Amino acid sequence: MPSPRAKTQRNDRPSPSGKQRDAFFDNAKYLAIVLVAVGHAWEPLKGDSRTLEAAYTVVYAFHMPAFIIISGFFSRSFDMRPDRLRRLITGVAVPYIVFETAYPLFKRFVDDDPHQEISLLDPWYLTWFLVALFVWRLTTPIWKAVRHPLPLALGFAMLASVTPEIGDDLDLQRVLQFLPYFVLGLCMRPEHFHRVRRRSVRILSVPVFAAALIVGWWAVPRMNTAWFYHRDAAQELGAPWWTGPVMVLALFGCSLLLTACFFAWVPGRHMWFTALGAGTLYGYLLHGFVVKAGDFQGWFEHSALHGPLGEIAVSVLAAVMVTLLCTKPVRRVFRCVMEPRMEWAFKRDAAEPARERERREQRETREKVSV
Repeated sequence: MPSPRAKTQRNDRPSPSGKQRDAFFDNAKYLAIVLVAVGHAWEPLKGDSRTLEAAYTVVYAFHMPAFIIISGFFSRSFDMRPDRLRRLITGVAVPYIVFETAYPLFKRFVDDDPHQEISLLDPWYLTWFLVALFVWRLTTPIWKAVRHPLPLALGFAMLASVTPEIGDDLDLQRVLQFLPYFVLGLCMRPEHFHRVRRRSVRILSVPVFAAALIVGWWAVPRMNTAWFYHRDAAQELGAPWWTGPVMVLALFGCSLLLTACFFAWVPGRHMWFTALGAGTLYGYLLHGFVVKAGDFQGWFEHSALHGPLGEIAVSVLAAVMVTLLCTKPVRRVFRCVMEPRMEWAFKRDAAEPARERERREQRETREKVSV
């Protein structure tokens, strides 16, 4: 069995920045974003089908945790270096401002709602993730400095779950309740992902997912799905305060188990969709316009969609839609707002030429080795 490093080198392809990309992580990000889009498409339909709602519950238990764990893993090197702060602003803060403005304007126009307000303090629909990612990355040096980061993050999540006074500003409930997954990603190493990709884990994941679907089907009439959104305190969900910490820990355990099973099924080799993994944030932010347009315009109300064949068709269309939104032509069009350079807004970093020269030399060395 090859070592994790050897496997990574075989599956990597150089990115435009000169850094090597591991096909496994791009595959995982793409498959996770497909599940996000399919889950959003199921939302208007799931009330008519207990089976679909059970599948929705299982998907919501792990798709965002998987995405957040990967985000944390790739944030391990983040510090307050000027070039990294610059990328955080241009790649996270600027898209948040753009889309937090665009979504309410879109709702005003498509849903004929002139009273929809624009507020940078109240993330709308999907933009909460950008706020959370911004906060999580800024606090990365703290999590790397403390002795027991994961228990501390779980403590913050449990406290948030019993504190309804936090309110909706910047969706801090989600920021805090999803925080343990990001911190877990920070604590992980490549060999941890390699362990869950063993053949034995892939085999065991089949009965685990089957059991999860059965439990999800049983829980549909007995459990509030809003627990999986991590956006409310226990009191806001009509539950006793003590259920908040219990549910945080229970869902964390369930999510990790299902996420491990999901990672076990993700292919490690280069696939036809691997390159799309670099554009998952595009698919994430843009697919919301299509889903919300369908919701506002009543597309999901057609009776043909409220049956097994209709639900399958909606799932396939959602997967195709988000796949197209991750492609290079779409990324080229929206790069000006998703990854703006904004050199005019920042002072020149005196150390940047040296780092660029070092990256160029490393790239040239890799190319010579590959030849």
